[in-house]
Amino acid sequence: MFGENLRILVKDYPSVSQLCRELGINRTQFNRYLSGESFPRPDVLHRICTFFNTDSRILLEPLNRISTQRGILNHPLIADFVGAGIEDLPQDVFPDGFYRFSRLSFIEDDLIITGLIYVFREESHTFIRGYEAKDAMRQQGLPIDSETREFRGIVLPQEDGVAALVSHRNTMATSFNYLSRVASFQNHYWSGYATRTVRESVTGRRAARLVYEHLGKNRGAVLDAARNVGFCKIENLPAYHRKLLRPDLPFT
Repeated sequence: MFGENLRILVKDYPSVSQLCRELGINRTQFNRYLSGESFPRPDVLHRICTFFNTDSRILLEPLNRISTQRGILNHPLIADFVGAGIEDLPQDVFPDGFYRFSRLSFIEDDLIITGLIYVFREESHTFIRGYEAKDAMRQQGLPIDSETREFRGIVLPQEDGVAALVSHRNTMATSFNYLSRVASFQNHYWSGYATRTVRESVTGRRAARLVYEHLGKNRGAVLDAARNVGFCKIENLPAYHRKLLRPDLPFT
């Protein structure tokens, strides 16, 4: 399988000798890889994968399957722009687990929306999953079944934090979140903003401050957050959420 994949990868290169020089691999040894007679050492495999923008699954899986699994964010046209670093977001930058979030409501000027999301990693990518509060869905005249309320997203590394592209099923509604870590005693808060993809109107917000509080796997804290999702007044928020949201200051 490796030899077959390698032959597909090199077919667009007019000179195998030149390719070997760029890879720093002996031509005779490279021919053994192509014929399936030999496999590269881990460091050489890493060099080959980096050069061809693929991964070590080329040892065992067909190349077309790997390309499909890698997804659009790692498409060669944007891999160095949108997809850069997407597969190695460190846990200490944005750890797995549950988060309590709060932000100013997009549709109610004097209310805060609170919720619970779950961050997890799969195949080296970092994902977000959660459900809209039933109250928020009712106010917009939308169904409140779990399938309609569910949202998921992908987390992207940024220079000073993380960004998340989050959407409901069938991309019916999408939002963009940006978060940076807040220096605090427990070091488990992130603040930033959320924007939604709607037309400009005279009522409602399209951008609002956002706070994430990492709860991890603390069962008591997670259940408490789950019981309190939905709309609330600013005075009913935890004190540090109120401080970070700064509801009295306009968002700029």
